[in-house]
Amino acid sequence: MSEEKAVEENPVTDAEATPVPEAPRPPLARRLLRSRTVRAATAAALAGALLGAGTVAWRTDTLPLAGSSAPCWDSLGSGSMDALFGDRRTEVDEQSLHDDPMGGTGAYGQCRITSYEGDRARRQVTVNVRRLDGLRGTDAQDWPREFLSSGMVSLGDGLPGMASSSRAWIALPQACTGRDDFTGPTVVDIGMGRADFEVSPDEAPRDRTALTGALIDAANGVIDGFGCSGTYREPRDLHPPVLWDSTRTSMFCGIKGLALPAAYRKELRETRASGEGGPAQVCEAGYDSDETAVRLTTVTDPALSEIYSSDALHSGAPVKGTRGYGKIGGNRAVFKALCQTGPVMFVLEQLRPAGKGSRFTFTRDLLPAYVAAEAERIGCGPQKLTLPAP
Repeated sequence: MSEEKAVEENPVTDAEATPVPEAPRPPLARRLLRSRTVRAATAAALAGALLGAGTVAWRTDTLPLAGSSAPCWDSLGSGSMDALFGDRRTEVDEQSLHDDPMGGTGAYGQCRITSYEGDRARRQVTVNVRRLDGLRGTDAQDWPREFLSSGMVSLGDGLPGMASSSRAWIALPQACTGRDDFTGPTVVDIGMGRADFEVSPDEAPRDRTALTGALIDAANGVIDGFGCSGTYREPRDLHPPVLWDSTRTSMFCGIKGLALPAAYRKELRETRASGEGGPAQVCEAGYDSDETAVRLTTVTDPALSEIYSSDALHSGAPVKGTRGYGKIGGNRAVFKALCQTGPVMFVLEQLRPAGKGSRFTFTRDLLPAYVAAEAERIGCGPQKLTLPAP
């Protein structure tokens, strides 16, 4: 972590409130235009009233432009750029932050940075700002597949996000972005290469640290662009990397009280669990680390859990619980528990056949025990489920 990031004038910590908006808060268009990066967009794009008309402007920089500051909405400083790309030449394709297309508060945008050795592209990093959807369920599968995987760990230090060596994300403060019912949080996420792909165990911690530093820089830049005060502080110590391990059938995925049925013990030999303490806990299991067959996801963050709200209502046959409800389909089940701390989502997915006879019955066989054991762990039990008839 660079010296300039080690001390923040107004850090956000566990004991402090997340950044709060200035009052009165200016309209989105005016806030975004305060950014030097947005002001550097072409006059033609500005003349076209890109925000009001819903048009999105892109610009590409190979070398720093006069009056321009840093890539990705003036957020990524030299420390983050050096950690990600070293001294390689970089090109930046930056999309102006623009209004939420669903009409909510907040903005959307994307920034891609590609590094080159000669004419050969060596590394590409993509930063997104997006409001996760909970009303229609459009972000209930693709986004979690990349950003809620077992290879990710909590950022810690009260930061609402997770990181791996190829992906990282953080939720922006709701006091800054606003939030309506049935919508997920506005997040900044960053990706490099294929999700959960590690070049080598030696490089993975370095890549994860570099991605995390860039993520915090980008999030703080977006918070400032929204006209809000406060900053996120870079994590002091990330949790250790998550490794694959042999399946413990009496404590499947490390969950006390959850036993793996005998029919699946031959196929589900390797597991990897992201551990506790973050917005979500994820476990994946398969015959080996390259063949993930099942995924168990417990989302304890109330705002993040909203991305599964539509699936809990509309994605299969009804599941009743002691204090909650859900749906179960052929290879996916989503149950929403109503806990003292807010809604908690339990998501059980079977990605490929497992068990004797290559069956797709894992969700039905494990869902009641999984929800009961996890609800007990997080202090949300007892929870007893009733499944529909087969």
